[in-house]
Amino acid sequence: MKSTSVSTQKDRAESREGNQAGKREQTKLANRAAILEAGRQIFAELGYEGTTVRDIIRRTELASGTFYNYFKSKEEVFHALHDDGVARFKPLLRAARESAGQDFQAFMITAFEAYFNFLMNDQSVDREMAAMPEWTRVRFDTPESLALFDELKADIIAFATEFKLDHVDPELLTASCVGIAQEIGDRLLRGRIKDIPAAARFAAYFVLGGSQRVQSEMQA
Repeated sequence: MKSTSVSTQKDRAESREGNQAGKREQTKLANRAAILEAGRQIFAELGYEGTTVRDIIRRTELASGTFYNYFKSKEEVFHALHDDGVARFKPLLRAARESAGQDFQAFMITAFEAYFNFLMNDQSVDREMAAMPEWTRVRFDTPESLALFDELKADIIAFATEFKLDHVDPELLTASCVGIAQEIGDRLLRGRIKDIPAAARFAAYFVLGGSQRVQSEMQA
């Protein structure tokens, strides 16, 4: 009986520790989410340059010390918001790859269109913030952004091998796709371009035509 009692007490203690650990983790997630939501609101209202860490903290119910447990600067908050967006876009890129089958052109068109629609329709980002130049020009040195770049490059390498574009540098081609997507995306957000499918086709044809020209020149 004594052994059973000791065992029960131990189980209860472990259960309490597990519950406390779970609550601490939930608190961490809630605090981080609160900081990101505050940052999202403040960046949209004041712009990146006009925003300070103090502005973000004031929009939450957290102490300044709590903020610095999660982020060192407003730049880190901004990059975290970027990464959250990139994480939401990744499944769309994979869906574009799967739907294209073996068709490189279809992949390019579908991927560009998916990105442009994502920019215009992502409900978790304020339109004012999305239209900021800093938002569409994503820095590719954050973990999610680097992973997305590598994933896109892997897709391009696979297609380039199949279509015998062996003289086209996949790093340059991937960077070109990203740059074109960001520039056109910026103009879509500002209303200077209206037709998303037409923009996607233009971007895809531009990339494919350039790739074929490079291949032709290098083979000559």
